[in-house]
Amino acid sequence: MSKRTWALIAAMMVSIIYGVSFTIAKDVMPVYVKPYGFILVRVIGATILFWAVSFFGPKEKIQLNDFPRIIAAAFFGVALNMLTFFKGLNYTSPISAAVIMVTTPIIVMILSAILIREKMKVRKIIGILIGLLGTGFLILYGKSIGNATNASLGNLLVFINAVSYAFYLIIVKKLMDKYNAFTFVKWIYTFGLLMVLPFGFKECQEIQWQTIPTHILWEIVFVVVFTTFLTYLFNLVSMRELKPTTVAVFIYLQPLFATIFAIGLGKDELTLVKIISAVLIFLGVYLVTQKVKTNS
Repeated sequence: MSKRTWALIAAMMVSIIYGVSFTIAKDVMPVYVKPYGFILVRVIGATILFWAVSFFGPKEKIQLNDFPRIIAAAFFGVALNMLTFFKGLNYTSPISAAVIMVTTPIIVMILSAILIREKMKVRKIIGILIGLLGTGFLILYGKSIGNATNASLGNLLVFINAVSYAFYLIIVKKLMDKYNAFTFVKWIYTFGLLMVLPFGFKECQEIQWQTIPTHILWEIVFVVVFTTFLTYLFNLVSMRELKPTTVAVFIYLQPLFATIFAIGLGKDELTLVKIISAVLIFLGVYLVTQKVKTNS
């Protein structure tokens, strides 16, 4: 298969893993592990894995003037990204969180227009407005079953996570063009670990490992190994061949996988608000990315 095909498969795998992870992470939080404690466990595990794997990768030295970009990638791609997502998911439902994440491609388009002066047609502007309307509708009125203790705040935090991830996609692209992924991703996670440590240290100490059921322990392992370690590798593989906007497009599939998994396990339900929000968001992203397939 071509490199582009492998990149598309990698992007698809990221969507499947993330879609499943919305429900799996919700199982763990907040009963067994609080959100920030879970993030610290996740980042510590991933950092160890990235450093271990890096010894088998190429030997490259990172230029000092690239470390500010790496630190920025750590902030948007690890610290702010995870802190807002896990805290938001703790308050809202898997389907609501997944639908809001679909706004990331729209945000990437906005940032591309601002940061790299990409021109936007009227159709794209209309699409952005419709998509953000759907997101706002879900944040304000999306109610959820189960232990969604504060759906509005949770949905807002997940939206901030989507903005953060969009920044990360644009920031990390230049690093991908210059270095092998294994050269810099360990540093992204090392700096990310330092950033999340103050937030998660207390909650991590509170974890009662001996009382956690075996199936929950395996779900924690899944989040560390698959949702963190493998998805970041898959994302970096896909970004070497594809544009940030194209990688972001695959986020559209996350609500599909999240909905199938969550409803299949009885963890969430469809409501009229979620359906209307999803339709508005999908209409918006369709208008924004209508020609993506011709531009890689």
